[in-house]
Amino acid sequence: MNIQTNINDLVVGYDVPALPGMDEADIQTPCLVLDLDALERNIKKMGDYAAAHGMRHRVHGKMHKSVDVAKLQEQLGGAVGVCCQKVSEAEVFVRGGIKDVLVSNQVRDPLKIDRLAQLPKLGSRILVCVDDLANVDGLSAAVQKHGTKLDCLIEIDCGAGRCGVNSTKDVVVIAKAIQAAEGLNFTGIQAYQGAMQHMDSYDDRKAKLDIAIDLVEDAVAGLKAEGITCELVSGGGTGSYYFESNSGVYNELQCGSYAFMDADYGRILDRNGTRIDQGEWENALFILTSVMSHTKADKAICDAGLKAQSMDSGLPFIYGRDDVEYLKCSDEHGVIGDPDGVLKVNDKLRLVPGHCDPTCNVHDWYVGVRDGKVETLWPVSARGKAY
Repeated sequence: MNIQTNINDLVVGYDVPALPGMDEADIQTPCLVLDLDALERNIKKMGDYAAAHGMRHRVHGKMHKSVDVAKLQEQLGGAVGVCCQKVSEAEVFVRGGIKDVLVSNQVRDPLKIDRLAQLPKLGSRILVCVDDLANVDGLSAAVQKHGTKLDCLIEIDCGAGRCGVNSTKDVVVIAKAIQAAEGLNFTGIQAYQGAMQHMDSYDDRKAKLDIAIDLVEDAVAGLKAEGITCELVSGGGTGSYYFESNSGVYNELQCGSYAFMDADYGRILDRNGTRIDQGEWENALFILTSVMSHTKADKAICDAGLKAQSMDSGLPFIYGRDDVEYLKCSDEHGVIGDPDGVLKVNDKLRLVPGHCDPTCNVHDWYVGVRDGKVETLWPVSARGKAY
């Protein structure tokens, strides 16, 4: 939906939780609220870091699933484009004007391959990950059919134990096949170590990343021995970007959650033993919720339950307060411990979700707030684009 042209047709409380110009106190809950000042500071900080270390930053669009946030990351943080996980998700970003999009996943279904091969017609560079020789012919046939080209990264399993090849030999074999395939361009290596991003200990994360870096260095050396150059060595997340950017082998980061932050990431520690949400990054994303009942003296009930957030990484915490605590939830209700009875019906609270990515995917809108006023309304553009 085009907010600017259709804004007068949107009904607060039905179509949208708020409109620009409203007081924050009048926002309908539960909904996602972005602290625009904190968001902008996070984006600029990561952009400055990447530039200072000579790194490209391809922001992870699967986190926010928002064309508007991605464009802000390009504008304020110098992002070179986005990565995302699904073809339909990629198409949303391409149709929204993002010109460099990596599907940091494998695409194997024939219909999905066909749609992927058509995306360059919309004016964007499209990259995709490959970890199987058999995938190459299908990708090549599709781009030949549509008269397009695809850039390919070979994914290395560097510790996540999911997708990716396990040896330099496999990398070289697939790279040669991609080079020989019409319409495909071998572009480099995908090496994202996802399994260690949320490990609390800085030293434990570093140990895992050191193993990944060794694997990547071996692969790059093996390709070089065959006369094959890697334009991109891409990876790195909010819990590890400082390792990849100082590795001497990676040249592109794929950080996502740094922009919003969540409770799970906030718990991990930096090299000084400080939580990363207490200095390195700021909480910019919140579930705004309202107290709807307080018939129990020591408990308040809010309107943000399971349907307003993901619980895969644990409960949210109540931002900026230590006198009340989010205890548990059911479909439509959250139970808040209020031992001193400080909360009243209709009080609003900001919750920091346990895991930002799947929480964002259950909402339609971001309400951007600054100085107590609603400044902007952004759709969660790729919500539900899971295929």
